[in-house]
Amino acid sequence: MHRYRSHTCGQLRASHVGETVRLSGWVHRVRDHGGLLFIDLRDHYGITQCVVDPDSPAFKLAETVRSEWCIRIDGEVKARTGDTINANLPTGEIELFIRDLEVLGAAKELPLPVFGEPDYPEDVRLTYRFLDLRRETLHRNIVKRTEVIAAMRREMTKGGFTEYSTPILTASSPEGARDFLVPSRIHPGTFYALPQAPQQYKQLLMMAGFDRYFQIAPCFRDEDPRADRLPGEFYQLDLEMSFVTQEDVWNTMEPVIRGIFEEFAEGKPVTQTFRRIAYDDSIRMYGSDKPDLRNPIVMEAVTGHFAGSGFKVFANMIAGNPKAEVWAIPAKTGGSRAFCDRMNSWAQSQGQPGLGYIFWRTEGDKLEGAGPIAKNIGEERTEAIRQQLGLGDGDAVFFAAGDPSKFYKFAGEARNRAADELNLIDRDRFELCWIVDFPFYEWNEDEKKLDFAHNPFSMPQGGMDALENQDPLTIKAFQYDMVCNGFEIASGSIRNQSPDLMVKAFEKVGLSAQDVEERFGGLYRAFQYGAPPHGGMAAGVDRIIMLLVGAKNLREISLFPMNQQAQDLLMGAPTPPSTQQLRELHLRLNLPAK
Repeated sequence: MHRYRSHTCGQLRASHVGETVRLSGWVHRVRDHGGLLFIDLRDHYGITQCVVDPDSPAFKLAETVRSEWCIRIDGEVKARTGDTINANLPTGEIELFIRDLEVLGAAKELPLPVFGEPDYPEDVRLTYRFLDLRRETLHRNIVKRTEVIAAMRREMTKGGFTEYSTPILTASSPEGARDFLVPSRIHPGTFYALPQAPQQYKQLLMMAGFDRYFQIAPCFRDEDPRADRLPGEFYQLDLEMSFVTQEDVWNTMEPVIRGIFEEFAEGKPVTQTFRRIAYDDSIRMYGSDKPDLRNPIVMEAVTGHFAGSGFKVFANMIAGNPKAEVWAIPAKTGGSRAFCDRMNSWAQSQGQPGLGYIFWRTEGDKLEGAGPIAKNIGEERTEAIRQQLGLGDGDAVFFAAGDPSKFYKFAGEARNRAADELNLIDRDRFELCWIVDFPFYEWNEDEKKLDFAHNPFSMPQGGMDALENQDPLTIKAFQYDMVCNGFEIASGSIRNQSPDLMVKAFEKVGLSAQDVEERFGGLYRAFQYGAPPHGGMAAGVDRIIMLLVGAKNLREISLFPMNQQAQDLLMGAPTPPSTQQLRELHLRLNLPAK
């Protein structure tokens, strides 16, 4: 028999009854039933119930074992009686009668419980992550992660893509976040950067003629952590294709991502045909470029109903500002004063003056609008708003007004808040869509200059003519995001492969041709030697897995994450360098005063 096990803890079935077997694993739980000791033994594959009585030579040692001790057990497989069968456990028809037991590794008093899923302080969980990973849900999430990544590789290979690995030590690149810098010992005073994404390398692969590239790529960004973004590093399904339009990218990747969701959705419905929603439309309808389409609320402009009305706050705003609009946030079933007042209080907690509303109720045989706004604009305008929005008895509508560029985010949050409180969101489904036609440039108010709105390597719609003759803030990019349930899970574009067009695009944000050549020399040179039209995207592996397992935080699907202060509590990183290391790198620290 093998030194440690003949079977795993998830393998034994009724067909093994009568066999003598050997298991090794961790003590999941010990139960004393008046002379009989029950030990639930756990390994990566499952749990087996083991039993020892006072007649067994192993009983005395078995009395000493505690939770999370690592032990080996020899014993005989026996069938459980009918009333003791555990149908919820794959091994639930049998139990192992212990004949011999060996302690392979005793455990000190545990700093956090492993049995069950109690909420426990994050600093303790991350410091003892090796114990935390033994917990059932977290362990299952990590296994699911590896399965999802394997499925991604399988589907990409099936789609004609080939996986290539790109460098980790590279040059700094403007991907929209801070770089992690690595000092060079060989070239004093210079630094490598860890890649924020393999963007330039994958485009260079297209220049080199590899046609369809993909990679499960590690990416590094010195960003502040948040629930849907880990500090330091993350992984993406990175891909690039030659001789394609954006429709080709969508048509290629839609079945891949849909298939991944269907494979791991555990029966939840998945969008079959992804809607393609223009960025401007998404902002106006949902107040976001990553809308949760499970939320049925669609906002509409109702500016005309308030122009010249008795509600002077909105009427004066419309008259005094040509950009001013009034947006309606319809809330079916929200027609009670109590709910409307709660929404108003919430708006004030967000720093807003309030959230105007109308709600409808039937008085006698008449449906009428209620609330201060309805009184001020009158019955005819109130009815026109109701008709436009398709609302009825027991429904409500909320209003946001002003310059939409300044209030759309708040309106989107109000849309989400209303749907959440009214339980309008179908949470047991995956709704996916494409957001397309993103703006190419945006205005940087702090620096009073144009900036790229997203990926600087995207192709502007209209090409050189648009860059030379169009208001830059009206230019759209051949850029697109894939969104699922309110999360951006992928982003991509058709690339700008023309050297002249590239220089012209960067000139708009204040960079000269010389700057472009210095900063992006490899790509710029490559474009001058027969550059094929190409495009691609990158899908966030971590976010996709988070959605599939229903986790609220990326730390629940990552092996060894950092905490909210970007510290690795398990390994003690980051750590100060030694004097010797600094000397070798020709560096001196200039630390801020404490």
